[in-house]
Amino acid sequence: MNPGDFQLPEPLSARRIVVAMSGGVDSSVVAALAARSGAETIGITLQLYDHGEAVGRAGSCCAGRDIRDARAVCDRLGIAHYVFDHASSFRTQVIDDFADEYLAGRTPIPCVKCNMGPKFTDLFALARDLGADCLATGHYVRRAVGPQGAELHRAADPARDQSYFLFATTAAQLDFLRFPLGGLPKPAVRALAAELDLAVAGKPDSQDICFVPDGDYASLVKKLRPEAADGGDIVDEAGRKLGEHRGLIHFTVGQRRGLEIGGAAEPYYVLRLDAATQQVIVGPRRALAVRAARLEGVNWLAGDYQGPMHAKVRSLAKPVPARFDGERLVFEEPEYGVAPGQAAVLYAADRVLGGGWIAGTERAE
Repeated sequence: MNPGDFQLPEPLSARRIVVAMSGGVDSSVVAALAARSGAETIGITLQLYDHGEAVGRAGSCCAGRDIRDARAVCDRLGIAHYVFDHASSFRTQVIDDFADEYLAGRTPIPCVKCNMGPKFTDLFALARDLGADCLATGHYVRRAVGPQGAELHRAADPARDQSYFLFATTAAQLDFLRFPLGGLPKPAVRALAAELDLAVAGKPDSQDICFVPDGDYASLVKKLRPEAADGGDIVDEAGRKLGEHRGLIHFTVGQRRGLEIGGAAEPYYVLRLDAATQQVIVGPRRALAVRAARLEGVNWLAGDYQGPMHAKVRSLAKPVPARFDGERLVFEEPEYGVAPGQAAVLYAADRVLGGGWIAGTERAE
């Protein structure tokens, strides 16, 4: 890598780079590369949640240990490090939203809401206030400059690509953001951390949603919204009762396990969740087939692009051919497991065209 990876005018010694630091290996390497470029470098960490008290485990994003790790890296690099308390906005924009989405029978993506709010909006403002020329992060995506300005592209390493979670990045934010790790595989980043003698080189990646203890999101939602524990009926599409459940929070569209329905001629899947009646509606897999989805809160990054595109409706889903008219996403072939509350992200090859939140679906049958 070289100083040009930050895509800033020369000389770099006259530039100021603010780095969003979580205390992990990725953002630490970004800070080291920024410092090595010759630019004045400042590390910023957002205190988003009291993880030690509420979660009872280490290793989550922005936990107390992670803040100490970020500070230690900055001390090692000889750069300034600031911590800002944004727990209030994180609670409102991410945690409360997470609980409310489950209560409404939708499947939330808190990482996107965090990027839309505390991480990019708040960090963006802080970096501007500090007079930065750019805000650099450790996300695995690529930023390219095309004929109409900055573009968002998938990471070179498909296994690490985070573009699905960054579809809501605005054009103004993309102009200011830099993602220097987007062209690297994770092993190369760890090797750089070791080469740079960073203490976090061997630190494991965070696997869970940062504010959810041990991955048990249902317990957290019930703690925040006790009514989430209200049970109800499991019914088929004709309204026939097939069983009972312990709360909508335990289900998502496309789910098969956990229904505990016996005597069926074929496996049942969750087709939809009705928050008004507390019903889980189930049916055979063929009933999951969706021909179109209605999107809300669309963020479009591709200007007047009119060419072919693919849509990704879950973080681990394979992109499939589709067309989009600004609100309605139509799949070339029936798509399965399309869940309200999730995001649909649109691509042209590796370029992110934009995306939106799935508000409703149209069945293929």
